[in-house]
Amino acid sequence: MALTEKDARYVAELAHLELTDDEVRRFLPQLDSILKYVDKLNQLDTTRIEPTAQFTYSASPNPAMRPDQPQPSFNQDVALANAPDPADGCFKVPRVIERE
Repeated sequence: MALTEKDARYVAELAHLELTDDEVRRFLPQLDSILKYVDKLNQLDTTRIEPTAQFTYSASPNPAMRPDQPQPSFNQDVALANAPDPADGCFKVPRVIERE
């Protein structure tokens, strides 16, 4: 199934991107090729492949395997010091909902 211009505009709207008609025409083939590649990957037989949680490397030290130790953190006042619009001790952010 080929990606349509309507699909590309819908995805852009979900991501709150304002694309021009030229940008939609330019990105549509790129997005379509990505989806075709993912579809091709989905056709691979992975039934005998063990699931993995993360890739680790043999270099030392491995930051993914650092000891889990308590660290000092910010208090609420410091964390909110640079917030553009704090409210009731929290970060105030715009509501994000799917538009119809």
